[in-house]
Amino acid sequence: MATIGDVARQAGVSPSTVSYVLSGKRTISEETRQRVLAAIEVLGYHPHAGARALASNRSNVIALIMPLYTGLYVPILMQFVISVVTAARRFDHDVLLLTQDEGEKGLERVAASSLADGLIVMDIEERDPRLPRLRTLGRPSVLIGFPADGSGLTCIDLDFAAAGAACVDHLADLGHRCVALIGSPPEVYERELGFARRTAAGFDEALRRRGLTGSTVPCEPSPDAVQATLETLLARHPDLTGVVVHNEPAVPLLLDAFAALGRAVPRDVSVVTIGPDDLAERSKPRLTSVGIPAEEIGRRAVELVAAKLDGRAVPGATLVPPVLTARDSAGPAAARG
Repeated sequence: MATIGDVARQAGVSPSTVSYVLSGKRTISEETRQRVLAAIEVLGYHPHAGARALASNRSNVIALIMPLYTGLYVPILMQFVISVVTAARRFDHDVLLLTQDEGEKGLERVAASSLADGLIVMDIEERDPRLPRLRTLGRPSVLIGFPADGSGLTCIDLDFAAAGAACVDHLADLGHRCVALIGSPPEVYERELGFARRTAAGFDEALRRRGLTGSTVPCEPSPDAVQATLETLLARHPDLTGVVVHNEPAVPLLLDAFAALGRAVPRDVSVVTIGPDDLAERSKPRLTSVGIPAEEIGRRAVELVAAKLDGRAVPGATLVPPVLTARDSAGPAAARG
C-alpha cells in the first residue's frame, strides 16, 4: 500500500505538503495541489482514517439516531437508512447507526467521544425530551421530523399535514362525503410522534374545509384489530365510502377485511394510502397514494449536515410537498339508495 512518503516522492514535494493538501490547513498553490492529487490517483493512496481524523479534527462519520420502537414500519425506516448512507458517501462520510433508545445520554455519548461530526435524529416526538440537549450539543444536527417547537433546530420531513389534506381533497373531488382515517397504532399517538399527529390534523382540517363527515381511528396492524376497527367505523358511519390509511402493515389486512364484508375496492369503497410507492404498486388493486420520499429526505438531511459542517447557513425548516399518485383503488363515490 502506498504511503504519504510515496505520494510526496511521486509529486516532488515534502510529506508535510501532501498532508496540507489533504487537510486544507494551509494554502497550497493550485499547481502543487494538482500534482499531489495526481500522485494520489496514480498510486491509489488512501489516507489512514485515524491520522486523517487527528489532522482535520473530523471523524468523517455522521451518526444516524433512529430508535426502533414497536408500532413503526421498519421497511420504510430502512429506506431512510440506505438513503442517508448513500448520500453520506458523496461527502466522504460513513454512517454510525444507533438504534437504542438512549435519550439525552446517547446524544452526549456521541458528542463527548467525538464519534461523529454531526447527527441526524429520527423518531421525533412533539415534546421530544432530547431537544433541549440537542440545542446545546455543539455538534451540527438535523432532525427528520418536526417537534411542536422547532426553534433553534434544523428539521426536514414530508409535509404530513398537507399529505393528510391531499388525500381528503382527492376523495372529495371524486364525490365522497364521508371519509375515515385509519391511522397508526395507538402507541404512536400516545408517544406524540409528530408525523402521525400532523397527518391527523391535516386530515381533520380538510374534512372541515370540504364539509365532509368522518373520523380518525388508530389501529393495530393485526387481522383481528383491523376487522374490529372497520366494523366500528361502518357502525359509526354507515355512509362511509372513502378511507385514508396511514398504517402501512395494515393496508393488506384492510383490503382483506373489506372483501370479507362484501365491499369491493373501489366499487363500494375507495382507499387512499400514505406510504411507500412500492407497497402501493404491489397491492391489488394498485393503491392511490401519497408516497413517502425517503430517498429525497435522507439525501437532503445529509446535505444539510454537510452544509452546517462547512459553516454555511441552512433553513430551519424544510417541508417536502406531498405528491399524490392516482392508481386503481379510488374512484367515484358509490351511489347510496
